[in-house]
Amino acid sequence: MAEISLASVGRIMRRAGAERISKEAIVALAEALEEIGTRISKEAIELAKHAKRKTIKKEDIKLAVKRID
Repeated sequence: MAEISLASVGRIMRRAGAERISKEAIVALAEALEEIGTRISKEAIELAKHAKRKTIKKEDIKLAVKRID
């Protein structure tokens, strides 16, 4: 089960325009978001390490998103 709040994922989907959403769809999106978030986080960690930092900065996340894409 995903660690991301299913209610939050449902709200994201509704803001995107969904009128009706099955619980299975919400769970599937939550799992996908968690997987993508993990990949971005791992890339950002490597970027921070390369810069000899322990702290992940906003710029690391932005660059990681571009590199993952």
